[in-house]
Amino acid sequence: MTLNRRDFMLRSGASLAAGLTLPRVLVRTAAALGQSDPRERILVLLQLSGGNDGLNTVVPYRDDAYYRLRPTLAIKPDTALKLDDHVGLHPQLDGLRRLYDDGWLSVVQGVGYPNPNRSHFESMDIWHSADPTLEHRETGWLGRVLEREKAMQALHLADEPLPLALRAEGVDVPSVHTIDSFRLNADDGGAARRAIFTLLDRPDENCESHAGHAGTPPGGSGSEADFVRRTAAAACANARRLEALPPDASGSYPQFGLARRLHEIARLIAADFGPRIYYTSLGGFDTHARQNTVHPNLMAEIGQSVHAFYADLKARGVADRVLLVTFSEFGRRAAENASLGTDHGIAAPLFAAGPGVRGGVIGPSPNLSALVDGDVPHAIDFRAVYAAILERWLKVSARAVLGAGFRPVEIL
Repeated sequence: MTLNRRDFMLRSGASLAAGLTLPRVLVRTAAALGQSDPRERILVLLQLSGGNDGLNTVVPYRDDAYYRLRPTLAIKPDTALKLDDHVGLHPQLDGLRRLYDDGWLSVVQGVGYPNPNRSHFESMDIWHSADPTLEHRETGWLGRVLEREKAMQALHLADEPLPLALRAEGVDVPSVHTIDSFRLNADDGGAARRAIFTLLDRPDENCESHAGHAGTPPGGSGSEADFVRRTAAAACANARRLEALPPDASGSYPQFGLARRLHEIARLIAADFGPRIYYTSLGGFDTHARQNTVHPNLMAEIGQSVHAFYADLKARGVADRVLLVTFSEFGRRAAENASLGTDHGIAAPLFAAGPGVRGGVIGPSPNLSALVDGDVPHAIDFRAVYAAILERWLKVSARAVLGAGFRPVEIL
């Protein structure tokens, strides 16, 4: 691939006449993001990395086979948070139970795909690419959305590199650890801020004057200097918008890493910062041993963080615009192992949350008396969930992104 000068500046940071270089994340983000329409719907995708144990997340508390298979790990019937006469949530998912009671949670059971793969990396690539054959791993399912919908933007907010799900041809998706990455007050003695203002030749408070032109793609009309000026203006505008974000509306997020990331996403949504797709993750779900010391803490982090997120969005008046969906690369085996954990399995439940969902339990409860090689077989293809997100939430052709044959699951 040949890079022209503008491409090089975009990838390495915009070089300025003063010999300074703008922070790379500011340059990439300035080119990729613009202000969003406050009426547009937003998707937040939460990846649960490691293979979440579906049976201890959505508990079949009425199934005697569950207790025979898990004499140590099974959630006791009197502690499961009952959803209906068959299943309940893990006792640490009280935050999700409250969303469920409000009609803001859809529980989709038995989600997976044909010919399952128990490798973390291969199975995650299948979910990310929406291709169980793994013949096309160049782009992700959301990346293909961004390729088709040129005005749609995405942001990856996590500690890991950009996931395959967001990779696309000709689309630059910012990937950051924290929204502080967008600010101009990094530990550079104010050099980046001064460099931008020098380049713009205008005072700080007017840095947004030309930001509306900053999204002109590299290779477009104008000189490299014009492109750098537009990029600098957008970087400055983004930083100023973040500095002007309103204070917390809810003020009650728990002290979890996931809660911090969701809090930052809520603030960006409230500020109409640009993305319609936000992607974040939570790891630690590969519970081969001593699961009862690890999994409850993960359930608490999910339940409390997601509930606080929607309480915040509701207080800011934007909750109805936001759909949050969880997924994991696979579930765990039905029987506990000798290390008091569970090994790699197949199907598992996922959650869709928000005031726009069709609340309730969707899909059949797992039949633990009819396992396949010790696993819960899938009942719903994950691409049918994706089809619902695409067709009914983002208003994008599911067929164009996923191919034919996936009827949307009734989650919306």
